[in-house]
Amino acid sequence: MTISMYQASVPRLANTLENLSNILDKAQVHVDTHPIDVATLLNYRLAPDMYPFFKQVQIACDKARSVVARLAGMDVPVYEDNEKTLAELKVRIARTVAFIRSVPPERIDGTEDNDIVLPVTGKPTCYKGMQLLLGHSLPNVYFHATTAYNILRHHGVAIGKRDFLGNP
Repeated sequence: MTISMYQASVPRLANTLENLSNILDKAQVHVDTHPIDVATLLNYRLAPDMYPFFKQVQIACDKARSVVARLAGMDVPVYEDNEKTLAELKVRIARTVAFIRSVPPERIDGTEDNDIVLPVTGKPTCYKGMQLLLGHSLPNVYFHATTAYNILRHHGVAIGKRDFLGNP
């Protein structure tokens, strides 16, 4: 049995982002029932040189949107980075999931060997489609979603591994 580029991308990315959205629901409950300022949570970093929570969510969405659009040969939709609440981050996630689910499989399948150039730390970097998906984009989405999860855990949000994995 083979797995298509579409099956390796859109369903996996949507699942991760939808699980992250569900985790944000639990974070909102935590904020509403505990003495923590939402701005403090949104701006919290695990280390001084890491992005804050809100940016982790934004980047997870950006990487998912980017890889699907690039594999499909489409322009990457640009979203303004202006979210200030958990609810606004959930809207960003929902928009991202709606976009990636709107791309039909036939636009992505067969792109394994396509050359795709994107800026990485400010310089153009060429990837093959499969390399971009499996070696760059999926790890980035998982990294930023995991970091957001870890920040919430650090602040006592009642979430666990099952929340992160959801129903794969």
